[in-house]
Amino acid sequence: MSKYVLVPDSFKGTMTSREICEIMQHAIERIDSDAKIISVPVADGGEGSVDAFLSALGGKRKAITVTGPHFEKLSSSYGITYDGTAVIEMSACAGLPLVYGKKNPELTTTYGVGELICNAARSGARRIVIGLGGSATNDGGCGAAAAAGIKFYDKSGKSFIPVGRTLKDIASIDYSGLDSALSGVSISAMCDVDNPLLGETGAANVFGPQKGANVAMIARLDAGLKHLSEVSGKAKLASMPSAGAAGGMGFGMMAFFNCPLQMGIDGLLDIIDFESILAGADLVLTGEGRIDPQSMRGKTVIGVARRASKCGVPTIAVVGDIADGIESAYDLGVSAIFSINRVAMERKLIKLRAKSDMEATVENIIRAVKAVKL
Repeated sequence: MSKYVLVPDSFKGTMTSREICEIMQHAIERIDSDAKIISVPVADGGEGSVDAFLSALGGKRKAITVTGPHFEKLSSSYGITYDGTAVIEMSACAGLPLVYGKKNPELTTTYGVGELICNAARSGARRIVIGLGGSATNDGGCGAAAAAGIKFYDKSGKSFIPVGRTLKDIASIDYSGLDSALSGVSISAMCDVDNPLLGETGAANVFGPQKGANVAMIARLDAGLKHLSEVSGKAKLASMPSAGAAGGMGFGMMAFFNCPLQMGIDGLLDIIDFESILAGADLVLTGEGRIDPQSMRGKTVIGVARRASKCGVPTIAVVGDIADGIESAYDLGVSAIFSINRVAMERKLIKLRAKSDMEATVENIIRAVKAVKL
């Protein structure tokens, strides 16, 4: 009897990690009816982090109204596990899907993230885990800090909530008003990238384009983040791995909340004791919506493959798109990569086929695996 371990990330905006696990399991059972299958819905800090933790640890969601990326009010939620840990996805109130058709990282805010953090602390959570990923923002976490009571002043002494466009206007920062509910609360952040805050590999240059930034805007955003790092008095944090995550939110979590950062997938795999799950496994199936050079910097596919490789279990990645320049994935533990895109058509049409294409692709992989074993 073959044992398969399914550990996919979500395909952003198309399929959740849980849905992908269900599709993969159905495909495997059709070809290998006696198979033992263990599904582990995961996330590396972005979309799906709450569901991944609730699946692993048990718990429920808490719904509240917070501030959205354009300062609008919206319904959001976070998870509370049975051990009292609050799990927050910043994408739940500052994510790219929330700005569809009106992307502009110079105008968007992380204020709602701060509201979620403070609500969790006031509700009694003594540990808060925040998933940094999928953001529409580039405010260096200033919005979240402002929601938690930190004050930002311009040169005239007027307080304001900085966004990407106005980071340059910060003249001073007052940390003294930080919400007292956060005292004694352990806060940590999960990141899916290890980029620094500034420069060619920083927040604005690497992630600005997907948030709607053109070349001129990217330069302004990068300059604004540089100014923030200097005026905050914590410029040394700018070069830290993951400081550039989620539009500089990684920097903001360290600078304003004294929060350690870690690669998200590793944190989750530690919690579920992934190595014990791998015992006796013949194959790991993982995946994400697009594998590209950024994936090599610690996203789900590579995080899973590294662990599985150390245990002698091969890993196959089932993805949407395969970019150029991903050959190093094979040196990091990935055995093979397959795209589910079976026909050439527009992205909006391909998304409609994603579930059936995923199932057909996994079926073919299992057919090949069984053929090799015969």
